[in-house]
Amino acid sequence: MNKIKLPKNFVSKYPHKFSKGKHEFLCGQRILPEPITGKENFPDLMDRVFLAYNAGRLQEGCRLFTEKMLAPDVTVGMTLSGALTPAGLGCSSVIPLIKAGFVDWIISTGANLYHDLHHALNLPLFRGTPFVKDKDLRKAGVVRIYDIHFDYNDVLMVTDHILRQILLQGEFQREMGTSELHFLLGKYCAEFEKQTGMKDVSVLAAAYRAGVPCFCPSPGDSTIGMNIAGLELRGFKLRINPSRDVNETTAIVLDAKHSGQKSGVLLIGGGSPKNFALQTEPQLQEVLRIKEEGHDFFLQITDARPDTGGLSGATPQEAVSWGKVNPDQLPDAIVCYTDSTIALPLITHYSLARHKKRKLKRLYDRLPDLIKMITDEYWKHNKIL
Repeated sequence: MNKIKLPKNFVSKYPHKFSKGKHEFLCGQRILPEPITGKENFPDLMDRVFLAYNAGRLQEGCRLFTEKMLAPDVTVGMTLSGALTPAGLGCSSVIPLIKAGFVDWIISTGANLYHDLHHALNLPLFRGTPFVKDKDLRKAGVVRIYDIHFDYNDVLMVTDHILRQILLQGEFQREMGTSELHFLLGKYCAEFEKQTGMKDVSVLAAAYRAGVPCFCPSPGDSTIGMNIAGLELRGFKLRINPSRDVNETTAIVLDAKHSGQKSGVLLIGGGSPKNFALQTEPQLQEVLRIKEEGHDFFLQITDARPDTGGLSGATPQEAVSWGKVNPDQLPDAIVCYTDSTIALPLITHYSLARHKKRKLKRLYDRLPDLIKMITDEYWKHNKIL
């Protein structure tokens, strides 16, 4: 082989100075990772190897969450969409984040909170397969959520029966918001964990113990809401008032911003929980007429495209036009297009490895004071409708 000699002016040393105008585009981490050995710890692997495409966005998201959103002066709201608790993500990821003080308030689909009850009751769900005839499953009395299988009678119907027994209790026979509903359910789930010998398996129980309010923007769109509706036909008095949820979530954000702190949202999936978390800012600015600039930190995991007009694909740049995201904070707004069931455990592991626990804010305990605060603010800005 003939030896090829590089020219004298060939750039062979790194780092080196760039000509004027190039440095701002060529100042990132150099892409030249060392080979993977199998001995790396995960956070180091994330920082060293997840460098481009959605791996790069996931690394940026992990660092945004850990290095900025977990600062003591940031109130972190988390949204949960998709069937995550049946897949074990509540046990593996959400509960550790709650216990570490990394999540201060939660907005979830009702289905996630309903299926969370199975774990509190020690009713088993199993890994299965999506490649099965559902007619055969129906005949055998087995329910399928993609590749998750569980018993219709011994899990689904038993959970419904116990849920109804809870909802029949006197403390539920009145109007309330979903944060109070789920706090009360969490109290029962915590007791069920004790009775069944389970530990840290129920998101509702963990949120109850940590004072983390859990909201559901569509309470009728789950088996919890279905059972509430069924009991209403029998004359029971439980009523869910969604306006309380709107006011409480908005008050949480206003309290963070008006106390000189910041607000961040960790959006796992999209749908109604995503919008419910982000609409707190238009509620402040547009409806309550209180001057505000939008959330300071925005991290979303989604598999939805932005060009189809669906909410889950709506970008933080689009959210700026609604006042949902502070335009000055767009570098701190990241969207990673990947599966939530892949990303959430990785974010949880990275943050727990890189950041010490935070003091619990116990926002549920403060909700009455926060409502008084936002009511006073409303009247300051709205003496005339």
